[in-house]
Amino acid sequence: MSGLKLAVAAVAVLGLAACSNNRWDDTANGGAGAGAGLGAGALDPASPAYFQQTIGDRVLFAVDQSTLSPAAQGILQGQARWLTQNADYVVTIEGHADEQGTREYNLALGARRANAAREYLISQGVAGHRMKVVSYGKERPLEICSEEACYAKNRRAVTVLAGGLTG
Repeated sequence: MSGLKLAVAAVAVLGLAACSNNRWDDTANGGAGAGAGLGAGALDPASPAYFQQTIGDRVLFAVDQSTLSPAAQGILQGQARWLTQNADYVVTIEGHADEQGTREYNLALGARRANAAREYLISQGVAGHRMKVVSYGKERPLEICSEEACYAKNRRAVTVLAGGLTG
């Protein structure tokens, strides 16, 4: 009977792991994946997975805003410390918007959000030549629904790591 219970538990775990309503999963940035098969305590502090899970790779914004909240500034301060200690990484900061508004408006808003994050990182000592920005506007939502909870997750700037500083 314990074998049957184990099999049922395994199927349940696999079924839950397969469930996701995310359209664009940008939680696997840097090629390390969301967990990279390691628990949070086992992560290398210089790894992209550590950056993503412990430091935080994204900041959120209010409606129609590109101003950094105190919470966003705190995350970016942690990113700046990590980037200063791990100088082999360059980053792309992706700006995103929710689905409200026109495509053109949201592309411009995403660019302002990405640039706000970039400028803050520069103010914290990260060299500007290590960063580039891109705006996806409303083209890559994490959540798709017409509710504030979904919109809030989509109003973001995501710092994506890449190795091999060449300049």
